[in-house]
Amino acid sequence: MSEDKTEDIDLIVNHPKKAINKLALPIIISYIFMMINNIIDGIWVSGLGPNPLAAVGFVTPLFLALVGFANGLGAGSNSLIARYIGAEDYESAGNSAIHSIVLAIVVTIISTVIILLLLKPLLLIMGAGEVLNETLAYGNMVIGGIFSVFLPAMMAAIFRSQGEIKRASYPLMLTAIINMIIDPIFIYVVGWGVAGAGFATVLAGTLAALPMVYWMFIKRDSFLEVKMSEYKRDFTIYKDILVVGIPASLEQFIISFVSILINYWITILSGTIAVAAYTATWRLVSIGMSPLIGIGVASLTVGGAAYGARNLVNLKTALNYGIKLGLISSVIVSSFFFIFADPLSFIFSYSADSSVLGPSIVEALRILCFFILLMPFGILSGNIFQSMGKGTRSLLLTVLRSFIMEAIFAWLFAFVFNMGVVGIYIGLVVGMQVGCIIGYAYVNYYLKRHESYFKIVS
Repeated sequence: MSEDKTEDIDLIVNHPKKAINKLALPIIISYIFMMINNIIDGIWVSGLGPNPLAAVGFVTPLFLALVGFANGLGAGSNSLIARYIGAEDYESAGNSAIHSIVLAIVVTIISTVIILLLLKPLLLIMGAGEVLNETLAYGNMVIGGIFSVFLPAMMAAIFRSQGEIKRASYPLMLTAIINMIIDPIFIYVVGWGVAGAGFATVLAGTLAALPMVYWMFIKRDSFLEVKMSEYKRDFTIYKDILVVGIPASLEQFIISFVSILINYWITILSGTIAVAAYTATWRLVSIGMSPLIGIGVASLTVGGAAYGARNLVNLKTALNYGIKLGLISSVIVSSFFFIFADPLSFIFSYSADSSVLGPSIVEALRILCFFILLMPFGILSGNIFQSMGKGTRSLLLTVLRSFIMEAIFAWLFAFVFNMGVVGIYIGLVVGMQVGCIIGYAYVNYYLKRHESYFKIVS
């Protein structure tokens, strides 16, 4: 492992705006591809009719919870390695990378077994009884193959932490491309239906991860070399990864729980067809969030290096410059969704069986497009706390924003104000905006209170 700073390392440590610009775009593109990959199953499955699409919708929160768990552990690894790099402790950075891989393998095995054992009762609790067979067919496939998500997520985090953004991003794009090609083959040609969509998702992720395995374990030409033979067990490193990783993972579990709750409320109010429409709409909104997530991950890397170097100026730059870029993207995306809601709805209502979903998707999209408007304030605030190793504070912001604000406002508008499904959509939007503003105010208050930790940087 070389101790000479590469150009990428120098950029992350000393030039925060340039680093965010360089890191963010490939991450944004890769996350857009990830979200496209997420909706590809929905697009192809919608051709089978509303019930299979609803089945995918019931599994999606559980799958995204596991994806969030993987990304959360990756955030913990990214934050820790970046902080060591900022402090110029490259030996600890390399050892942390090795620990990250070991942790990803162990967690993958445990989480797969637990979720598969609990899958059927969880789906019944979520209200999937009407489409249980289709839901289990899809769920067993994607949950059983969750290794195709966990290991690439951790390897991508290690590459990102040292500025190797192409190696972190390109395989994620490749996953979506492969899935686009093989999804209809396994769904329609092979004839596996909704189970074929799940199998294609796992196979695509596995094939796309192979280049990352080659770069990290065979070619070994990164700034940090990952050699399992040099593994020096240090439980402090595991703790430091998990201090950020577990709260970051729980954030996605909370978001997924709220999605499950929303699905349940919509089922009560309007039935399976409404769940299918909400599922389709939410997949489009998820794509709209991709720029914010990408900018946030870039700011996490830059913020981690700044915190490791005790540079408050660069840390605040990571926060505020990231929010500026995020607001530009969210305004553009929200406007696009509102204006083009009709043609976008056709993506999920193109077949005779699914055409009934079109008007409901348009209605939902023209409300939920505003969900992402002020998200940059909340997303970036959480990422900055993660970059400092303060994962619990980031988790608290998510609990406030999603579990409290979104859920309470959705319940109020839907049931107290008797606005039905539309009320749920409006409540989600209002809850998100309020929670994001509170989060931004809190992170600034925290930095003000802890200025004494940082060095004075001219």
